[in-house]
Amino acid sequence: MIDSTRRDILATGVAATAMAAAPRVLAQGQEKGQGGAAMFYERGPVRIHYEEKGSGYPLLVIAGGGLNSTIAGLAGEQSPYNPLTEFASEYRVIAADLRNANNGQSTGPLEADRPWDSYTDDHIGLMDHLGIDKFMVLGFCIGGPFIWNLQKRAPDRVVAAVPAQPVGFRPEQPTVLYDSGMTGW
Repeated sequence: MIDSTRRDILATGVAATAMAAAPRVLAQGQEKGQGGAAMFYERGPVRIHYEEKGSGYPLLVIAGGGLNSTIAGLAGEQSPYNPLTEFASEYRVIAADLRNANNGQSTGPLEADRPWDSYTDDHIGLMDHLGIDKFMVLGFCIGGPFIWNLQKRAPDRVVAAVPAQPVGFRPEQPTVLYDSGMTGW
């Protein structure tokens, strides 16, 4: 379980931004397909595994690379808390395995000339599939850059965005990300 201070900071940031956008989005349908059951969204050769839990305003959660970019990683030992259970009493929480993530159930080819956009296509396509126009996003680790791409491609749809546990540079360990990537992945 997340410590109460961190949870309050994240929830307040997401809620404050959502409240600012509330007049534009309150008419949107928000109550379908919940329950935490695994489901799949398909578009051509791409098959995206996703889960939903809770009800309320839609919150897309993007698992980070440190979580192996899977729904299961959000509940694993590497995660500070499980946002699917932590926020389900307040939001309609939606999470998906990234396409081709280790141990994930999503599959499909990446377009070599536009790999970042391929993932963004999956996120936007999933929201379209679920009938969600406006939504919030919480992204862990590499989820931060995915958030920025979502905001670039669909600025009128993302009403709040919170990058959590972003990856960054540490002067005392300038090659730590390269080193861990070369040995761990």
